[in-house]
Amino acid sequence: MPLSQDKATAALPDPPVRDTVAPNGVTLDFNVQQIEDVSIDGPPELLARDLMSPFVWRDPNGRFGMMVRAVVAAGAPLTDTGQIWAGWSDDGVSFAMLPRPVIVPGPDVSDAGGVEDPTVVIDLDGGYVVYYTGVLADMAHGDLCYASGTAIDRLEKHGIALASSKSRGNTKEATVERASDGQWRLFYEYAVEESSRIGLAIGAGVAGPWIEMPPPLLPRENNWDDWHLSTGPLLTHPEALPVMFYNGATHDARWRIGWVAFDRDYGGVIARGIQPLITPPPVPDRSAPDIAFAASTVMVDREIWLYYSLEDRRLARARIRRS
Repeated sequence: MPLSQDKATAALPDPPVRDTVAPNGVTLDFNVQQIEDVSIDGPPELLARDLMSPFVWRDPNGRFGMMVRAVVAAGAPLTDTGQIWAGWSDDGVSFAMLPRPVIVPGPDVSDAGGVEDPTVVIDLDGGYVVYYTGVLADMAHGDLCYASGTAIDRLEKHGIALASSKSRGNTKEATVERASDGQWRLFYEYAVEESSRIGLAIGAGVAGPWIEMPPPLLPRENNWDDWHLSTGPLLTHPEALPVMFYNGATHDARWRIGWVAFDRDYGGVIARGIQPLITPPPVPDRSAPDIAFAASTVMVDREIWLYYSLEDRRLARARIRRS
């Protein structure tokens, strides 16, 4: 089914920043316990590509599912900006991928240049809703697109979910959640004034229509996240404040992963980590991007599994404890 949107016309005020502790007085903190490589096994045409944006979820049958963006490796002819592949795992770290991609570019113009950044929502009927970035044939401009289906290898595209605008270009990197009030919230990255920002829209259902809200988070001056911000996965629980593991960078695009806690309606920041939670390790190849970029989280036995990409080419999992 197609999606629609309703854009607010009023100026968007800065979100209020309140305290550095939760309302109960307990300081929020997250500690990385272990970092592991995420491995995949699949056909040669997948293994020849670099991997980004690993979206991992726990399926109702107990298996871990993953959708991932596969990009043409550096030095190879650029045919597209990405394909989306999917697979399954019993342990959440080694994935057996399906024999062919589940979302490919085209034939519609909205994603003729590539498909990127999958985000999976399991609907109430047990099917799958997948948000992804559709890139135009110029391979330079994109919009948030949407597909759905009863299985991860049987998805039907429905076109653009949230289009770019003159003030908010290249909408991408969706994070979607249903709040306790029944409203759906769509977080996304957009481009403005040569930088990336995090936007927020609210809708009555997973298919919208979407009403844009004030940005939930802004860059911090003279810090590791003082120029670029991008959407990361949400950690939500009925008894805890929502936390986003967001992506931030300086003007020269050195991306790191941090965290921020919001109030329950995402109207203000309650707490925000001072230092990055995850910084990419040094690499011998100085031409490799200096980037760690969060894509998804899964809770397992009170431990947070945070999935992210490194150097825009390989996947990792951080096991994190909340204190």
